[in-house]
Amino acid sequence: MALKEKIIHESLRLFSTKGFLSTSITDILKAAGTSKGGLYNHFKSKEELFFAALSEARKIWRQRNLAGLHQLERPIDKIKKLLENYRDRYLADSDNFPGGCVFVILAVELSDQRPHLAGEVTEGFVRFKAMVRRLLDEEKEAGRLRDGVDTEQVTEMIFSGLLGACVTYISDKSTANLDHTVKMLIQYLEMIQR
Repeated sequence: MALKEKIIHESLRLFSTKGFLSTSITDILKAAGTSKGGLYNHFKSKEELFFAALSEARKIWRQRNLAGLHQLERPIDKIKKLLENYRDRYLADSDNFPGGCVFVILAVELSDQRPHLAGEVTEGFVRFKAMVRRLLDEEKEAGRLRDGVDTEQVTEMIFSGLLGACVTYISDKSTANLDHTVKMLIQYLEMIQR
């Protein structure tokens, strides 16, 4: 792994356990096994490193969570697979995110102290919800959801349920609780489909 990639990788690991504000440059240098010159040769500031790490985290999120979705025909099955991937492929990725979902950790930490950075993080939440809503709308337009299902409300419930499961997982690392929540969300999706 090239030094730049190693710095990004180790920063992501640290951000997922300590957050951005509590991770010092010294922490990053030690984890990456480099000097200040090695770091600043690639990144002008800690904030620039934040954006590079956020970009890498988004790439990993897409790789882990969207895996296998293209093989499924029904939009609601894609949502179910996405939930399973989140549990089994994304949150289980302790190599990149030993502390859990880096987006949740950063959004909470940065919301008051660095709102411009928190906004960059929460942009992903908006895109996630838009994707789930689009899939639900496709399912509804095809007549495969029960009458009266409000796709906006279902989207919010799925997002909130997943977010809650993630926060709980970050605090207790209980795969049993995480599994239970994901199964309940999938069961709900099965109840609203025709």
